[in-house]
Amino acid sequence: MLFPDPATLTVLPWRPGPGRVARFYCDIKNPDGTAFAYDSRELLKRVVLRAQMLGYSLKIGAECEFYLFKTDEDGLPTDIPFDRGGYLDIAPLDRCEDIRREMCLTLEEMGLKPEASHHEQGPGQNEIDFRFSDALSCADNLLSFKSMVKAIAARNGLFASFMPKPLPDAPGSGMHVNLSLSKNSRNVFKTAQEGHSQAAESFIAGILAKSAEITLFLNPIANSYDRLGKFEAPKYVSWSHQNRSQLIRIPAAFGERARMELRSPDPSLNPYLAFSLIIAAGLDGIEGGMKLPPAVDADLYTAGEEIVSKLTALPRSLEEAVTIAEKSAFAARVLGEELLAKFSASKKSEAAEFAAAKDKAAFYVQRYFAVL
Repeated sequence: MLFPDPATLTVLPWRPGPGRVARFYCDIKNPDGTAFAYDSRELLKRVVLRAQMLGYSLKIGAECEFYLFKTDEDGLPTDIPFDRGGYLDIAPLDRCEDIRREMCLTLEEMGLKPEASHHEQGPGQNEIDFRFSDALSCADNLLSFKSMVKAIAARNGLFASFMPKPLPDAPGSGMHVNLSLSKNSRNVFKTAQEGHSQAAESFIAGILAKSAEITLFLNPIANSYDRLGKFEAPKYVSWSHQNRSQLIRIPAAFGERARMELRSPDPSLNPYLAFSLIIAAGLDGIEGGMKLPPAVDADLYTAGEEIVSKLTALPRSLEEAVTIAEKSAFAARVLGEELLAKFSASKKSEAAEFAAAKDKAAFYVQRYFAVL
């Protein structure tokens, strides 16, 4: 049974009148009122409550990348990018700027708070960032954002794709997760000059320790693994300050904006599952007093074997990620054995279909491109 959450009611500005169309999110419950085992939104609520019981409040900001492609005469998506612009280009190289502006204004009409938008590295690739908010709102807003982007793109005769790697020779689309943690209204994240707090270091250490086990939920499709290790997407379990080749980096930000950035997730994820596991791993690190390993202050895209041989690599395929997640006592504890088994079985089947496909590119198009 669906129980509407009235706090999430928002009018959809792009839907035509007369009259208005609104959307809202719901909690899913069994007929007896108990929580449904597969309601990932309820799962995130429980993890946030755990943080609160430990005295912490969380803020998450998502940096979501996507591509804009041209459509054919029938309105169907093609693989032709809308422009040939690059990182931070402006018009005329950036042909997407007015469409991004329309998207940002639409977000504001919905009560969401876009913070920045720009052209990304790839041709037709864009990024719109949200102002940080609580974990549940960020997850809700991310799903609304993806629906809105597709609707505004279609209204402009384009197709928006959140597929992690839609073009084999261009940068993939990531969804960097920026996360800060506060206790007694004070952000526990600080810059290197200010000196890290023990809580922040243990939180990061907890995420690093569980990163391989949760990769299935941060990178949940076969195409996700074509992105990792290329074009500033991480490949190894490591951290550093201001180093974009790392799994976790600490940006040069002060005050309430001081935070960690997890760089492996991509837009194909379920944000409720992903945020739940990321936060729970960090809280385990705090409760266990985990020590943060030394920073890796090297460019891991060009580093020699003497450096990378000492690092743990992220899973290299969907199949490998499923195998690791299935054996994870941590994932089973956070998600529940029933949800973990169901999700793993679905992804194991998907990995087998991908392995059996003779034409991998055709598999990507048929399975992912038009729906992500």
